[in-house]
Amino acid sequence: MAKKVAVLLSGCGVFDGSEIHEAVLTLLALDNAGAEAVCCAPNVDQMHVINHLTHQPVNEKRNVLVESARIARGKIKDLAEIRAADFDALFLPGGYGAAKNLCTFATDGPNAIIHPEVARVVRDFAAARKPIGAVCIAPATLAAVFKGTDIKPAVTIGTDEATASGLRAMGAEHVSCGVKDFHVDKANRIVTSPAYMLGRSIGEVFVGIEKTVRAVLDLC
Repeated sequence: MAKKVAVLLSGCGVFDGSEIHEAVLTLLALDNAGAEAVCCAPNVDQMHVINHLTHQPVNEKRNVLVESARIARGKIKDLAEIRAADFDALFLPGGYGAAKNLCTFATDGPNAIIHPEVARVVRDFAAARKPIGAVCIAPATLAAVFKGTDIKPAVTIGTDEATASGLRAMGAEHVSCGVKDFHVDKANRIVTSPAYMLGRSIGEVFVGIEKTVRAVLDLC
């Protein structure tokens, strides 16, 4: 039977939502591995909206679930409907949305506040011992979820020391890693890779994401 993986999106666009390449490459890697991907996102307004041509904020509102539906071709679930019991694994692509909409790491650093539905879902998967994958900046979301708990995840965001220090301040362990590699926290069943935190091309980012996806599925 095909493994069923919840893919947690955070909008649509690298600067205010999910990194589109990372999200699509995750879905491609899951499909190539014979897994079923179910996209989901919280039904909440984005922190802000960025014009991706000028890189400047614009005066409008967008909904994370509605924007994530663009990547999912309209086939997406409200995160509130997601239960770990219905899935084999959870996967978080990156993009600033993971650090702006799923939690507030982008603005608050180690004092990040986690969206309550994100916290519930991640903790449910962890409690059920079901594997969790995360790439790019999304490991910061996991660190924020487990901050102050007995779970001390070992993750990678690549080699950026400033970001790594923020993760360590939340109680996580950071492991330096290349873009084409990945790290497995066997104790907590968490697999992470740097993706566009280090990536210079879509091709090398895919290498790391595909390895991460396969490692997650191997843990199922």
